[in-house]
Amino acid sequence: MKAAADQLNSAARAALFWRVHWWAALVATPFALLAALTGLLYVFTPQIEQHLYGHMEQVAPVAQARPLDQLVAAAQAAAPAGMELKQVVVPAANSDALKVIFAPSAGGSDPHAHHHGGQHGNGMGAGPAMPAAAPATGDAPAPAGVPVGASGAKPLAAKRSGFGLPAGALTVYVDPASGRITGTLANDARFSQWAKHLHSRLLQGEGWRWMIELGASWMMVMLLTGVALWWPAARWPRTGLRGRAFWREWHTFAGVALGIISLVILATGLTWSKYAGEEVRALRDLTGQAPPQMPAGLHSQRQGEAMPLGWQAALDAARRIAPAASLQLTPPRNPHGIWRISMADRSQPALRFEAALDAYSGQPLYTSDWSQQTAFGKATAIGIPFHRGEFGWWNQAVLLVFGVGVLFSLLSGWLMYFKRRKTGQLSLPRVPAQAWRALGAGWWLTLLGCLALMPTLALSAPLVLLLDALAGHNASRPVASP
Repeated sequence: MKAAADQLNSAARAALFWRVHWWAALVATPFALLAALTGLLYVFTPQIEQHLYGHMEQVAPVAQARPLDQLVAAAQAAAPAGMELKQVVVPAANSDALKVIFAPSAGGSDPHAHHHGGQHGNGMGAGPAMPAAAPATGDAPAPAGVPVGASGAKPLAAKRSGFGLPAGALTVYVDPASGRITGTLANDARFSQWAKHLHSRLLQGEGWRWMIELGASWMMVMLLTGVALWWPAARWPRTGLRGRAFWREWHTFAGVALGIISLVILATGLTWSKYAGEEVRALRDLTGQAPPQMPAGLHSQRQGEAMPLGWQAALDAARRIAPAASLQLTPPRNPHGIWRISMADRSQPALRFEAALDAYSGQPLYTSDWSQQTAFGKATAIGIPFHRGEFGWWNQAVLLVFGVGVLFSLLSGWLMYFKRRKTGQLSLPRVPAQAWRALGAGWWLTLLGCLALMPTLALSAPLVLLLDALAGHNASRPVASP
């Protein structure tokens, strides 16, 4: 009797999973197709940008770079009026140009104001954009980027550095050997920004990001129910099959074989989505998995007649404690401010580094490296660059296979359905009344967790249940032909 009951419960669960899988596919397919196609385009971003911007980003190998103060001064002279110096990115490779990043001043006009800022996609590990650095004044650049201000100015709270650029950012590229300006490029005009906005919100405004998030949420449901349907009879695909049986075997194999990559891609995509990202961040903070934060209130102490550090002196101080990687330097905002140093290369997460330096002595006031990252921080520091294909050619190859696999899985699934579907019917499986009770505690916890962490799923699920009810619970009930 128990064996018979277990068999009935198993069949009921399979029918429920099949039906949910179908509805998830119906909701997710349009968005998933767009995400897969635009993602495949994004995979080739490094090669496209190398072709477009290589002449300004790459230089002849540098044996000896000029002092950083001279290079920054050259960039300041080339920057448009109304732009403030924000950050300098010092490359690790001797064939890369120095990047000097500017953004519109508080009182200046933003020539790219009609674009959305370049802060989207910082990922879970990145905080707010770096605060503004005051512009240098006079003919010569201020040695440390420290603005002239009242000596009694209050120290500003330190903020966490990140990989994002300020809104309206403009990068001036400088050859470290000669000080020659190799090019100037607005961040919003980069191909990668266009491809990112196409992939994340189809070139629409910020309010349209829910579309891709909705698709990703229901793709997660597709993945979970697909694995649940495959698991009881798990096997390698059989050969020699024809027709619908052939498509079923390879549809299942593609979905499951790409399951781990799918989970990583979907999870990392949802972490920086608009609504699910907020829920994941809240859970992260609640469980003590937030990344280490630079303490608020860090400030520099001027001893006697000590002069503030120049750019080269700050870089030298940073190199004494920072890894041999590309470094992002953000100068102090006032005489009590600090130098903020962070690693600027996402493709080397294990070199992740952040520090605060005294603006006069160069002594570290705070440091944080990979060993101090939480498990969640390490996972996202690896997962997000992987999602973006930033680990090199092998990463791009994996994402290319994944994107093609997603397209095959979606199209083969619908091909199977229409081969099975009877004219005038939805041809969905009948779901027995005990199906929901047969799920078990594990599946219920998974369901509740998905609804809690994916708000667009929670909001759309009642509508899907209503549509399912209107379609009729009887699988053989006829519906109007399209």
